[in-house]
Amino acid sequence: MAVEVKELLEAGVHFGHLTRKWDPNMAPYVYMERNGIHIINLYKTAAKMEEAGDALAKIAASGRKILFVATKKQAKDIVAEKAGNINMPYITERWPGGMLTNFVTIRKAVKKMATIDRMKKDGTFNSLSKKERLQVDRQRTKLEKNLGSISDMTRLPAALFVVDIKREHIAIAEAQKLNIPIFAMVDTNSDPRQVDYVIPANDDASKSINKILTHVTDAIANGLAERKAEKEPSQDDAPVAEKKAAPKKKVAQEEEE
Repeated sequence: MAVEVKELLEAGVHFGHLTRKWDPNMAPYVYMERNGIHIINLYKTAAKMEEAGDALAKIAASGRKILFVATKKQAKDIVAEKAGNINMPYITERWPGGMLTNFVTIRKAVKKMATIDRMKKDGTFNSLSKKERLQVDRQRTKLEKNLGSISDMTRLPAALFVVDIKREHIAIAEAQKLNIPIFAMVDTNSDPRQVDYVIPANDDASKSINKILTHVTDAIANGLAERKAEKEPSQDDAPVAEKKAAPKKKVAQEEEE
């Protein structure tokens, strides 16, 4: 999937941080300095986007999940929408400590949410006192806010996609500990060595985030479509089956005669 550098430019993907705040390890991705701000080399961004997109598509085609992480204000709504559209889990509120390293406990909390839902369906909830119902409702709301988007994630994700690795350092550390591949938008103030698939980009502007996320989720959608196509039986299979069955029918008729 080709990436147009002109579109990246229009979305402001090239604007890095102030030069005094930069991480020297981002030097290979910096094009120049302008008015005290580092300008990201968009040709490298485009190449890295394609590389990340191809890898994510393969993961999606294998049937595994990719967890999106973005809790900053500019990114959370975009990530929730884009990840939700392709049915991938995401964290846009506070990162729950141990989300990956203590996944069993997190799954218990998600199951608690499902239990409350069952109580409401079978009428058990209505048999509780008014005070108990209020407490259960509050618990359900809190769980939904923090873990609702991962309720379908029954096992550890195959990869993480992160917006702003400095902000999401706990998620990065947990993924590193478990050797889960990390894909991320990395701005000039961050250390790209923490990430397996670096996409050098402005991670503060919503237009930039939207542009990168659109490409990434489109690539994942293609991987999912490929998986679906492989699972579905080919249209050519039916006639072949009929042809194979035909001789048997003919033999049966000859035996009757």
